Amino acid sequence: MRHVDSFEIQPPTPPSHNGVPRSAWARARRRVSRWHRPYTAILLLLDFAAAALASFISIQSFQQASSGFYGADEDPTWFYTVAFLLLPLGWLVILWGNRAYDRRYLGLGPDEFKRVVRGGVAVAATVSFLAFATKTTGLSRWTVGTALLGALVLILLERLVARFLLHVVRRRAGQAGHRMVLVGTLPECLEVYTTVTRSPGAGLVPVAIHLTDGYAAARGIETPVPVYAGRDVLALVREVGGDTIAVCGSASAEPGELRRLAWQLEGSGVDLVVAPQLTDIAGPRVHIRPIEGLPLLHVEEPTLSGPALLVKNLMDRMAAGLGLVLLIPLFLAIAVAIRISDPGPVFFRQPRVGHEGRTFRVWKFRTMYTDAEERLASLVDQNETDGMLFKIKQDPRVFPVGRFLRASSLDELPQLINVLWGEMSLVGPRPLPADDGDFLGDVRRRLLVRPGITGLWQVSGRSDLSWDEAVRLDLYYVDNWSLAYDLSILWRTIGVVVARKGAY
Repeated sequence: MRHVDSFEIQPPTPPSHNGVPRSAWARARRRVSRWHRPYTAILLLLDFAAAALASFISIQSFQQASSGFYGADEDPTWFYTVAFLLLPLGWLVILWGNRAYDRRYLGLGPDEFKRVVRGGVAVAATVSFLAFATKTTGLSRWTVGTALLGALVLILLERLVARFLLHVVRRRAGQAGHRMVLVGTLPECLEVYTTVTRSPGAGLVPVAIHLTDGYAAARGIETPVPVYAGRDVLALVREVGGDTIAVCGSASAEPGELRRLAWQLEGSGVDLVVAPQLTDIAGPRVHIRPIEGLPLLHVEEPTLSGPALLVKNLMDRMAAGLGLVLLIPLFLAIAVAIRISDPGPVFFRQPRVGHEGRTFRVWKFRTMYTDAEERLASLVDQNETDGMLFKIKQDPRVFPVGRFLRASSLDELPQLINVLWGEMSLVGPRPLPADDGDFLGDVRRRLLVRPGITGLWQVSGRSDLSWDEAVRLDLYYVDNWSLAYDLSILWRTIGVVVARKGAY
């Protein structure tokens, strides 16, 4: 940590230009941040290979693959040219047209995958139109369908793997990211710093803070990065090796200043982003609606009802019913292990607070000795968490098999019964004990949705998180949930369970 009172104010530089001296025909300088260029090149090669592999699988799977191509029985050159060259190239062109290679969508968020899916639909429509226009009536529908759908699935999978590797490089090597200079008041910049550094995989690395209200307001305060004031922002960015300027909070509201900064950055290769004072609101809820040159951020209400919620409930019930049937052998094995470890009931049922404050009893495999409740009073002073939770990493009340069940999250599987009965969901905030007092203030907002077997807090640290951080994540989920977000959390849960992160 650094103190702010250890530097001197630099004299301000002359005002920046207003864009006029720059020739309209001058070529803009290449962007300072260049990690996306090799990454995009790799994606192009992988997408081409995925589309070609899908064609190969389709051809090998169906005997009538080449039907409809004139002369394919005599000379298959044209058929193979279409299958392994023109069709993969068509994928690349359409994906490029759908901005699936745009650096703003690569490596973070669902937009990249949405654009790939849109591209897949466009490819299918294009192939159908060309087949109709050329009167190619002998095409095998199974062959074409398998090639198109297979290419879409393979492209999504290889992009998922590429994103995972990109995040690994960002977390471990600190490369392939954006070095940001935060501009604004110290509280605003520190809030943005805390937010962007929560996710190292996002690749946003603040390297300096430039104060708009003078360094005296921050004198003596410890900061995670160097703090400057009274400097030319572009010169400061080049000095610290940055490639992005993030204008924080009220600094973006000064009339004309943001526009002049954008003018100053023209041709510099430095990116400009604005971080408004809207925290924990997902992108789909925010829309920009310009009126007479004023970009207004319109924040939509959370989706807490409607068709999407109905589909979520239907998917929950179907998945829970199927899961209970398939897991019967595992349930029997766990039940035998529990009875051998400690005679007593196999299941543990505890009152929890659910949707809209309704109380229900949650189903879990018992992981503690039968006298656990009596021994709780003597362990209260050893609590290792805060808020409305009680957690001890080496809880003496947990028997060995129970410790394994907790580490592997197998003790949570009986909650599929609660999901089947509509008391819980597969994804949602964690259900809290009903005897922990009232749910007041922000915490009560968690009750707007059904509690879940897994949730955003489980995939973000679980028991290693503080109570305030757990509440923040739960509220973020409530305000921004979607079916795609649920599927993303379910996918991330697999990795967390395998790694046994924060489970005790």
